[in-house]
Amino acid sequence: MFNKRIDKETYIKFITENKEMLYRVAFGYLHDETKSLDAVDEAVYQGYAHRHDLREPKYLKTWVTKILINECLKIIRNGKREISLAVLPEDIQNSEESSIHLKIAINSLPEDLRKVIILRYFGGFTISETAEILGIPDGTVSTRSRKALEILRVEVSE
Repeated sequence: MFNKRIDKETYIKFITENKEMLYRVAFGYLHDETKSLDAVDEAVYQGYAHRHDLREPKYLKTWVTKILINECLKIIRNGKREISLAVLPEDIQNSEESSIHLKIAINSLPEDLRKVIILRYFGGFTISETAEILGIPDGTVSTRSRKALEILRVEVSE
C-alpha cells in the first residue's frame, strides 16, 4: 500500500494558510490570547513532528484541528488548578459590550453545544468537517448547532 506522506513544504504552507482559523478555534476554547497562542504553537509542533503518521493527506485540516483541540483541553485541565478571573478592561465601549455578552453566552452553553459553535463559527468548519473532528454524525452537528443558536438568541436578546 502506497503511503502518501506530507512533506515539510506542504505542512508549512497548510499552517500558513490556516493559522488564523487555528487561533480562532483555540481562543474559542481558552478565551485567553496567550494560552491560545501557546496551544496553536504546540499543536503545530506536534502536527509537524507526527505528520508522517497521517494516512490520508486530505484529512490534514481535520487532523491538526483535533491535535489543537486536545492541546486546548490539556491546557484547560492544567488550568483548573489555577484560580482564573476574567479581567475586563475598565473602559468598555458599547460595541465591545455586545461582544462580551455573546462570549459569556457561548461560555454558558453546555460543552457539546459549545464545541459545535466554536468549530462552525470560530473555526469556519463545515457541518461534515465538524462532525469528523468531533466524531459524531452530520445530523447531530446540525441539531446541536440549531439548538445552540436558539439558546444564544434568547441569551443575547435578554
